[in-house]
Amino acid sequence: MHAATIVDRYRDLLARKSLSENYGRLVSYNGLVIEAEGPDLKVGELCEIRVGGSGQPVTAEAVGFRDGRLLLMPFGHLRGVAAGARIRALGRSLRIPVARAMIGRVIDAFGDPLDGGPRVAAEGFRDVQPQPINPMRRAPLEHPLETGVCAVDAVMPLAKGQRVGVFAGSGVGKSTLLGMMARHVQADVVVVAMIGERGREVGDFLEESLGELGRQRSVMLVATADQPALVRTHAVHAAHAVAEYFRDLGLDVLLIVDSITRFAMAQREVGLAVGEPPTSRGYPPSVFNLLPQILERGGRMRDSGSISGIYSVLVEGDDMNEPVADNMRAILDGHIVLSRDLASRGQLPAIDLLSSVSRLVSRVANDAERQLATRVKSIISTYETSRDLVDMGAYHAGSNPALDEAIALYPRIVECLNQTPGQSCSRADSIDRLCHILAGAAV
Repeated sequence: MHAATIVDRYRDLLARKSLSENYGRLVSYNGLVIEAEGPDLKVGELCEIRVGGSGQPVTAEAVGFRDGRLLLMPFGHLRGVAAGARIRALGRSLRIPVARAMIGRVIDAFGDPLDGGPRVAAEGFRDVQPQPINPMRRAPLEHPLETGVCAVDAVMPLAKGQRVGVFAGSGVGKSTLLGMMARHVQADVVVVAMIGERGREVGDFLEESLGELGRQRSVMLVATADQPALVRTHAVHAAHAVAEYFRDLGLDVLLIVDSITRFAMAQREVGLAVGEPPTSRGYPPSVFNLLPQILERGGRMRDSGSISGIYSVLVEGDDMNEPVADNMRAILDGHIVLSRDLASRGQLPAIDLLSSVSRLVSRVANDAERQLATRVKSIISTYETSRDLVDMGAYHAGSNPALDEAIALYPRIVECLNQTPGQSCSRADSIDRLCHILAGAAV
């Protein structure tokens, strides 16, 4: 090799190599937030904290400043940390490795494997919080997204690139519905983010809800409830970064986040710990600032693929107007509400069609399909309004022709919309079956 070439090569290496280290020291730690004197960091940049004599360093992120000191939050547990512990700046913000080989794998918020498999060889790195998308890059949402769920596809169809919330209380079948969508949706890649779940639920979702076929085209990103709040918040950002990677490859991606409420709770811990004022139900302003930033990362691009987002919203005490649910409903392109009453009757999925809506029905359904959905909802509404009268036997046939029709058709509509988790139904078949029912023909 020519001597000049060797010199140029090492000159480039030296130009990229930092010739100094940026250190600081820990002066205070209250269990959530570290106060440090130095190093010289910007908000969002990373550092390493030396724990114990020979322990592995713990990565932390700069989250703010207070009285001239740097505020840090760790990604791990700081057992054994001592006052004066050395802190070394890493000179970068958090990025996640991405690769096509992530499909079929279970990873954590940093891209490390959780399934016992080898580390995925990175094809690149993505910032977990990139710049907002130029709105002129966005393409119209006009192509239907088939989820394989009859009640959704036939009555409230979704579009590729649409963002939808699944609103439900605990134990109403939220995870089952998300698993059905992940397994049966017509998409190239599915990215599932499980945020703040119990460790047992991760395995249950993987084996029972997702299944082997669903897992073959899915990336599961997990941050369980026992991990620090900052890890749980970053897991949501990382899941979007992974989905954006596949979208930029020209693929149609379904992104499922379960649940965005636990993300909001984790961000509440972070915000309150760094001194943000509490607002509605104790949530700091950063929660309601971050939600639209996260949801705006979905959509369909003119020069690449699409990200269709399904965000589960865990409503406390079945209160659909609690702060996170109310804020999400205002941002989303539609919402699917699960009813505890329907679940108790054995209806699966327990979708309350009268309370659910897709704002893009007019773009993905023709006139006949919209009329079908309207009539199905009208029959359900008529029956539910008079359910008590019918159940008591106080209604006499012939008194109300519309109710007579609802009594005759409601059980058949419910039977058509009922669906076991392993059962898939195309949108065309779902619409055809409902048309036959409403026409009075045998299915």
